[in-house]
Amino acid sequence: MKQGSFRAVRLVVFLFFMLFLMVFSVFGDESTIDYLSIVLEDFSGLSTHQWPYPYDTKVYEFEWALDASKFASKVGDVQFPRQTKVEAWPMALYGSNKRNMDLNSFGIWGKFDRRGYNWIDVYPVVPGSEKDGEGPEAFEIPIPGRIQYLDMWVWGSNLNYYMEAYFRDYQGVVHTLYLGSLQYQGWKNLRVKIPTSIPQSKRVLPRHAGLTFVKFRIWTTPSERVDNFYIYLNQMKVLTDTFENLFDGDDLADPDNVQEIWAKQ
Repeated sequence: MKQGSFRAVRLVVFLFFMLFLMVFSVFGDESTIDYLSIVLEDFSGLSTHQWPYPYDTKVYEFEWALDASKFASKVGDVQFPRQTKVEAWPMALYGSNKRNMDLNSFGIWGKFDRRGYNWIDVYPVVPGSEKDGEGPEAFEIPIPGRIQYLDMWVWGSNLNYYMEAYFRDYQGVVHTLYLGSLQYQGWKNLRVKIPTSIPQSKRVLPRHAGLTFVKFRIWTTPSERVDNFYIYLNQMKVLTDTFENLFDGDDLADPDNVQEIWAKQ
């Protein structure tokens, strides 16, 4: 009985090992990771942005604009919130030596007429797209690979506000992620992990289905003053997995290549 039981156990272990090898051979490449840290925006004031994708470098043109909820103040002809480029940055990131450095931050000057859950949106737009009587055309920043984290340097003045980041998946669904509280003094690095519940790949080819960044949203709270405040932003960065599984005919799954092929027809 003991010898028979031992053989049965060995058989179970052998079968489990073979199953593991089969699973690993099928999905091993899919679990490969190639993390890359990419600065999507340094707020230097330039409209041209570029960063590496797995096989090439993408170049995009975008700037930043502000929008706000209905109680945003208007003083004379000046509509709040206001934005500007500021020669300031977090010393923890760049150091304190300002010589020979072309560094800036994105400044926001806000005012609201009433306390409450007011908001300010900070979103990318197409440069020069603003027309008479119309706002600029929104632009969503394509994120290479499968994003794992987003982090952002934000200057706060200890006000009880908080910040969110918005992403859109390949199905058009917008996901809202809590980036952090702004109730602190000075510069701080805010970071959010992208949950696995947000899809970034598909079963069919092309499998890669990256997210696009839609906007940041800054919220005030009913217990906090809103009559005059300042917030500054610097270095928007992502940690992303850029590994792509290669196979015979993978060029026919490249969306850019497919578009070029069929545009000739």
